[in-house]
Amino acid sequence: MALRVAIKLGGGLITDKGSMKKFDQKAVEKVVETLFSVYELGASLVLVHGAGSFGHLLAKKWGIANGLDIQKEREQWEAVRVIRSDMRELNNLIIGKMEERGLECIGYPPSDWAKGTGARFTGDISIFEEKHGRPIPVTFGDVVDTNDESKFGILSGDDLMLRLSTELQVTHSIFLIGDSEGVLTGPPDESDSELITQLGPDTKVKGEHDVEIDVTGGIGLKIERSLEIAKVVEEVWIIDGREPGRVLELLASGETTGTKILNG
Repeated sequence: MALRVAIKLGGGLITDKGSMKKFDQKAVEKVVETLFSVYELGASLVLVHGAGSFGHLLAKKWGIANGLDIQKEREQWEAVRVIRSDMRELNNLIIGKMEERGLECIGYPPSDWAKGTGARFTGDISIFEEKHGRPIPVTFGDVVDTNDESKFGILSGDDLMLRLSTELQVTHSIFLIGDSEGVLTGPPDESDSELITQLGPDTKVKGEHDVEIDVTGGIGLKIERSLEIAKVVEEVWIIDGREPGRVLELLASGETTGTKILNG
């Protein structure tokens, strides 16, 4: 079976999540070099990226994940406009780095084609289906319209990964994170936290995310969605995006340093 790889670039990998709209150019260039090598292997790629400091900070300030609040409606709609614009800017920065390396890409902002939040969002996933010689599709976590009184909400890149990985017949679904080797037994800043090399539905994890910044669930949501993906896809991994060469190692040998997600 030909390699079909869905990759999620975490927001904390591609940006400094604590500084407004700070793009981590060096980290992205390092990842893009690996993506180029994966492409040269003959793999078909689908790329999803997070928001990091291009989306989370403003979304947190105005409660965008919770939908419309009549008390601050005008400010929220302006925030929605700015976040969507900023996310397209981030998407263009990533695509620009990929095209500099010779990878032809096309961006699919979710606010153009998706509605609703969570794993049951609606939208035409067929736009991501593989077509010979087509550009690499790139999409991202975004503020999208909803079909109820909330009016808008945040569609997480992790939910996009779930749908794309399970509906496009991918061979590998890989989450690249920016702060650890994979899923740890505790927070990355605790000295006794250790890498969990295999994670199944019954594995105990003391997961945390930065509630001051993250608005879509942090590592906990990644684990939940990865476990769902693993019911359909055999190779599901959470890997250190600071060492993107591990993706190549995985595709070549079937093993690497990171967390493999197991189906039961």
